[in-house]
Amino acid sequence: MDETKIDREAMGRLAKAVAFICGPEHATAVALKAAAESGIERDIKAARALFLKLKPGDRRAALTMLDTD
Repeated sequence: MDETKIDREAMGRLAKAVAFICGPEHATAVALKAAAESGIERDIKAARALFLKLKPGDRRAALTMLDTD
């Protein structure tokens, strides 16, 4: 995954997708939601790092859910 910037709205949608796939209490879903709400660079970096640690299939599924909106 490259260093593409994701706007806050897209990050919020990604948080919802990850919550659907992994559960709303999953650390990645919580971090993405917090980053979308705060917009703070530190939160965004933490959320991105956790997203990249997801299983490849889970990442693909979440990104596919964004494409279908």
